[in-house]
Amino acid sequence: MTFYQEPTYYEKTILSDLQGAWEVLRDEVIKEHANKDYSRLLLHINEAMSWESVRNLHSMKNTFVLIQSIAQQINVSDEIIDLVEDVRDILYEALSEIEHGKIL
Repeated sequence: MTFYQEPTYYEKTILSDLQGAWEVLRDEVIKEHANKDYSRLLLHINEAMSWESVRNLHSMKNTFVLIQSIAQQINVSDEIIDLVEDVRDILYEALSEIEHGKIL
């Protein structure tokens, strides 16, 4: 019986950057949640970060558009708007890489 060997290195991909951007956005929303009710926003951010969304970036894109809309509707801080834009940029870059045949 063969055992899976632990990799000695991990290749950093755009998905790492995307995960990091979502985490920074989520942390800021939680921080500001103490002063405003960002429950809806947080719910959808968690969904976008779920395993299912990571495995289907087109689904993540749909959830992202919803998050962007909610953020505008509830008048979040400029900091959160900037972080949403960061997520958008990286997500769209990842989708572009997929369209050009890159395996992530």
